[in-house]
Amino acid sequence: MSKIRILPEQLANQIAAGEVVERPASVVKEMIENSIDAGATRIEIEIQGGGTGLIRIVDDGEGMGEDDLLMSLERHGTSKIADEKDLASIASLGFRGEAVPSIGSVSRMTIISRPQDNDLGTKIVLDYGKLTKVHETGCSPGTTVEVRNLFGNTPARKKFLRTRRTELGHIEEVVKNYALGCPDILFILHLEGREVLRLDSSMDLKQRFVTILRYSGPFIPISAAGGKELADTSVHGFLVPPEKITVGPSRLRIFVNNRAVKDRMITHAVGEGLRSFLMKGKSPSGLVHLLLPHQEVDVNVHPAKHEVRFRNAQNIHTFISQAITVAIEEYQRELQTAIFGKDRRRPASAVPIDRENLFANPPASASGQDNTSAYTRGNQNTQGSVHVPVDSAPTARDTKAASTWRVQTSEPAPAVSQSTQQGAGSREILQENTIPPKDLSLPASSAGHHLNIIGQFDNLYIFCQDQEGLLVIDQHAAHERLLYQKLYRQYHERSVAKQTLMFPETVELSLLQSQLAIKHRQEIERMGFAFREFGGNTFVLSSVPALSASHSPRELFLDILDQFGSEQTDGGHILDNILATMACKAAVKGGTSLSSQEINKLLNDMAEADLFSHCPHGRPVIKRFSFAELRKWFHRT
Repeated sequence: MSKIRILPEQLANQIAAGEVVERPASVVKEMIENSIDAGATRIEIEIQGGGTGLIRIVDDGEGMGEDDLLMSLERHGTSKIADEKDLASIASLGFRGEAVPSIGSVSRMTIISRPQDNDLGTKIVLDYGKLTKVHETGCSPGTTVEVRNLFGNTPARKKFLRTRRTELGHIEEVVKNYALGCPDILFILHLEGREVLRLDSSMDLKQRFVTILRYSGPFIPISAAGGKELADTSVHGFLVPPEKITVGPSRLRIFVNNRAVKDRMITHAVGEGLRSFLMKGKSPSGLVHLLLPHQEVDVNVHPAKHEVRFRNAQNIHTFISQAITVAIEEYQRELQTAIFGKDRRRPASAVPIDRENLFANPPASASGQDNTSAYTRGNQNTQGSVHVPVDSAPTARDTKAASTWRVQTSEPAPAVSQSTQQGAGSREILQENTIPPKDLSLPASSAGHHLNIIGQFDNLYIFCQDQEGLLVIDQHAAHERLLYQKLYRQYHERSVAKQTLMFPETVELSLLQSQLAIKHRQEIERMGFAFREFGGNTFVLSSVPALSASHSPRELFLDILDQFGSEQTDGGHILDNILATMACKAAVKGGTSLSSQEINKLLNDMAEADLFSHCPHGRPVIKRFSFAELRKWFHRT
């Protein structure tokens, strides 16, 4: 007797249900997809008992006649595809014909449906896969599906469900996803007798997203169309600004042809576009809609259709990443105009691309201007110094406050001579100018911005005021971003300024470090280093990048070699990390006192830079406190 046998249809349906119906939210997902495919403009969902007691979904779609309704109970009974050609270009959300019989095999299911041009509808009742009733009934056009006592005949499956609250959360998430995927459909969700969601079709996509995300801040809009290689391809959506994102799991909602999916490639592409704007531990948050020809994407790769595959995945990745880059650049321009006034950026030529270079995925943009300005002061720490009028002797209380706040008063600061060391980079200092008391801002023609400088707090934060409120600027992060953009451009133009060492320094390397130095010699020399082999694993450094001339050449060289050694685990962004490290070390440090002239120079450079709002490591540079917020703090609203 043969050991292999054909399983009974009921058992086969229950096995299929194990793949399709994972939890109550799976039932809601499958039924909503059927309603959308039926052309519904209104979908109402009612849930009781955590989803196992009752799931009722009512739509106003085209409905089904008795023959179609009975055929839908058969496995692989579908009206959405007919042959292999259709499978290669799936335009509907559902297509396999497995959901209805699978759900019916593990529940008590009732379906009532009426086509738009019929006077009466049809009602069928299934009791755990067995058809018990079929008859005509009066009903509204469309389809109503009721699923009761889910997993009632498979108690083992029911035991694996989470708490009622968790299951309701999954159901709500499914409804929200399809509400965002189809903004022209009215969605109503009732949980345990309470209406928790009503998304009217009059809402546009942004309004729906704001309602669902419960976020009232600004968004970064995304909108781009593909070129010749990606004809009929477009992407649109909204991203939460990086400074508004909290640490935690990604809250990025991805839709491909209006289908909610989980795609690591698209998530990675969005992250690449936001690279150097997201801090470590933070993930992109927002909404991304990708539309492309149906034959360019395969949705038949996952039982629950959560995953997709692209025919031209690399091109799609590049397209999305570039779209995010353009969006963040436009957001920078708007933010720049809001803070500094009109667009003051200098035109910059395109950055040349070195196709042979091992580094990939450059930053969003790079400014061509020289931002190595007078406010780069090395590690000089003047914390505790404060200029006061000669007729106002400081008290003990004043002295304590002076260590935190530094403002310019009528007593001029002693002049500091400019460093004569050529290429001293972060140790370049300008003389302070005497500023009249109680007026820290320079004339508009000189300052180049409309901000009123209040002072420097803790020798780290610059406080300014504009027409909308208070601005707090992190001087180190701001300068680090400007230096990073300059270094990046100089690297690609092979024009990084060098500082020749008066006394070349000998460096003893390990075998691995020696191999890395030889392997990446070209890239290291483009960063401003000059070195030669001195026998064995010994190398001689003869020049270093000018911006880093004040730091130990040996430590800087070893640090760069260590970062090259982490190439395999760093995603191919060695250049970004090395230049960011160099900019961080060369930037003005926290605890450095800045003069009014230096503060104005920093603000001018920020106003003229392409990117300025975040340091290369993703830390925000600037924070605004509106007058309304300040009044609210002190209950003056």
